[in-house]
Amino acid sequence: MKKLQYERPVIQRLNVGLMNKFGTKTEYNPCTHIDGNAVKDLITKHGSPLFVMSEKTIRQTFKDAKRAFKTRYPKVQFAWSYKTNYINAVCHVFHQEGSWAEVVSGFEYNKALKNNVPGDKIIFNGPDKTEAELRLAIQNNSLIHIDHLDELYLLIELATELNIRPRVAIRVNMDTGIYPMWDRFGFNYENGQAWDAINKIMLNDKMELLGLHAHIGTFMLAPSAYGIAAKKLSDLALNIKKKYKKNIQYIDMGGGFASKNTLKGSYLQGADTSPDFDQYAEAISSSILNAGFVEDELPLLILETGRALIDEAGYLLGTVLSNKRLSDGRRATIMDFGVNILFTAFWYEHKISPAQDFSQYTEDAVLYGPLCMNIDVIRENVTLPPLKRNDQVVVHMVGAYNMTQWMQFIALRPAVVMIDMEEKVHVIRSCETIESIEHNEILPPYLKNFKL
Repeated sequence: MKKLQYERPVIQRLNVGLMNKFGTKTEYNPCTHIDGNAVKDLITKHGSPLFVMSEKTIRQTFKDAKRAFKTRYPKVQFAWSYKTNYINAVCHVFHQEGSWAEVVSGFEYNKALKNNVPGDKIIFNGPDKTEAELRLAIQNNSLIHIDHLDELYLLIELATELNIRPRVAIRVNMDTGIYPMWDRFGFNYENGQAWDAINKIMLNDKMELLGLHAHIGTFMLAPSAYGIAAKKLSDLALNIKKKYKKNIQYIDMGGGFASKNTLKGSYLQGADTSPDFDQYAEAISSSILNAGFVEDELPLLILETGRALIDEAGYLLGTVLSNKRLSDGRRATIMDFGVNILFTAFWYEHKISPAQDFSQYTEDAVLYGPLCMNIDVIRENVTLPPLKRNDQVVVHMVGAYNMTQWMQFIALRPAVVMIDMEEKVHVIRSCETIESIEHNEILPPYLKNFKL
């Protein structure tokens, strides 16, 4: 008979006040398997910590989003946001589903090309496009979204030099009733900057203005804001048609859709507060369809959503290093992963599940990472059963940004595996080694020798 873990006797205060909609307890079930694979087996084979991506979840979420928009609007195209997760295996899943590539740097642009995305199916966004990168994008017939006037003037020079008319759009920022307004990027709608850029493009005639683009914010919880943005972009498109007899071929609504994660400071769970794809689709589609386009001139609707498509497909597996009591009596549990690889711990109250069975006793605790820095806090307060050394946990919904914003700091970054549609496990990024970290370092000869 297996010896039971000792648990100290406690007197637990009962809360007889208001309960939440689930009762008094939530999320106390263990997560022992992911897509048919035991968590403990994954850690044994691939190490701890370990990122796990579910191909099944990625494809199903994409299909849900595609259905939501295509049932409401006749011309829809998704473009996968590389900055959200640019591991090649993840990108290829989205491209197999028909998604173009949306990039915001020369690094990401070249990554998309190496992933065999056709140049004319790459959308090049962002304020930092070098002359060499713009030249490459022009030669590959990519869609270039102009962010500022200096970029516009540079494109005119390159178009003249190359004798090629670049395919361009302008990024437009606007007041959608959301604070703070994202007016750092692009040209403002209200003060006339957008029209100034449009006039310069149309009257110079060195570029082909094909689209209008807006990205109004991140983790947007108000679908109505997208409706306002879509209406303003539609008004711009219709007035371009009126003034220049030019049909705008596409309206790009950017990204920013919220995932089901719970934001820090939120009273309710993300699953209860985050809109679903149908709500976003309804707001955007209705605005464009009601704007006044004639049927055969309806623009293509492009969507660059990233977070909402990938967050739920990602898991982080980790192991307990130790427990201690803080000076105020709170339980502190130290994990073998920290904010160096779980950057979104600064944004979210991630759901965390034990990976093994446990008793009914639970306790509020602080969950720390292993880094020698005081801000390495995974959860400031989380209700969990007592976890002992070498117990394992699963952090849910980590697919967005953690594998692009992670840091090589103090510890090596872990491996990433993907579980395919047949529940087979594939390593899609190897764990770092001291050799891979030092590969680009150069030690001057005069520093090689020393005596201690």
